[in-house]
Amino acid sequence: MIEAISIQYYKSPVGELILGSFQDQIVLADWRYRKKREEIDARIRNGLKVDFQKRKCQQIENCRNQLEEYFSSARKEFDLPLLFVGTDFQKRVWQELRNIPFGKTETYLSLSKKMGDVKAIRAVASANGANAISIIVPCHRIIGTDGKLIGYAGGLPAKKKLLELESEEYQLNLFES
Repeated sequence: MIEAISIQYYKSPVGELILGSFQDQIVLADWRYRKKREEIDARIRNGLKVDFQKRKCQQIENCRNQLEEYFSSARKEFDLPLLFVGTDFQKRVWQELRNIPFGKTETYLSLSKKMGDVKAIRAVASANGANAISIIVPCHRIIGTDGKLIGYAGGLPAKKKLLELESEEYQLNLFES
């Protein structure tokens, strides 16, 4: 089999994702129709020096199953092997995003402080926007300093639905319905 990034499309309750695996690690779980689709794909292809190939693989099935569990409120944490393709700084930001607990939010400012450089707020925001493993690396948990929802590759309606899914109030309503 030719070495390539295996990809499949996944229609989630909040929008269509493209899932990708390389060497048994998830490299892509991103919004299929996002504005920076070509830029993100080029970064991953160039970084791994391989192309995409639409085909099935076990790691994508594992990813799909865990996303299904997440959307049905049966999973709060993902335990998939991830491969980040980006700069060292981007990788640090994405790792820090993974530390934001289910049901909690952070701001770009608080994330910058946790990373040790309050002045890096714009760079943190840029790295957050370059995240290619959405939901699993929870960039949707970043909100504005004023508490408002701000930019999201999947769109603000998807971000709002993800945050609602993770809120205790929403989960309680699921059981009361």
